[in-house]
Amino acid sequence: MKEKLTIRQWKEDDRPRERMIKLGAESLSDAELIAVLLGSGTKNETAVDLGRTVINAAGNNLRSLTNMSVDSLKKIKGIGPTKALVITAVSELTRRISSEEVKSSQQIKSSEYAAKIISPVLRDLSHEECWVMYLNRANRLIAKERLSKGGVSATVVDVKIVVKNALEKLASSIILVHNHPSGNPTPGDADKVQTKALHEAALMFDITLLDHLIIAGDTYFSFSDQGLM
Repeated sequence: MKEKLTIRQWKEDDRPRERMIKLGAESLSDAELIAVLLGSGTKNETAVDLGRTVINAAGNNLRSLTNMSVDSLKKIKGIGPTKALVITAVSELTRRISSEEVKSSQQIKSSEYAAKIISPVLRDLSHEECWVMYLNRANRLIAKERLSKGGVSATVVDVKIVVKNALEKLASSIILVHNHPSGNPTPGDADKVQTKALHEAALMFDITLLDHLIIAGDTYFSFSDQGLM
């Protein structure tokens, strides 16, 4: 059987790191980019081979890869705790960069604009999370934070905590956001009840609930746009 060459034995122009330095990151395949992150392969696989294995484990879908937990990654042969943490850290940075593409200094004038800010954080999750966006009087984003993390089909909105945090941040208005991992953005009865409760509680402190967004994959539902506020 022919012995498999290690990456160091490849021609220099074929090595991912050297080609990245010479031609830029865009010249590398997905597996090669992951290989650069991993730094090394295993006894039986080069780093590029291991990169392909990781991609395959994510169903050949990079967005699915960014949603894999450390424990899920560690189940891939050749991926130990360190390599799993590297992939997870890069995935989280990617989400944060995507959510900051819209500058917070700009006014949030529509549900589409608000969804563009928060969607990268929630659209690929396999569980529900509830977030709140806090805005000043000019509808500029002060902060966004996760309020709760739930299971596959439910999260809990603590109205008192939302109002308390809004007051501490001197927010004039808020946008409630949560995701539906099912991909169906249609609000349920519980979503409507929570929206009404938060709307009424916030008004008591002169805080406006501008919208409640439900993120479902690449789509979203806006309570405000649908006249449900």
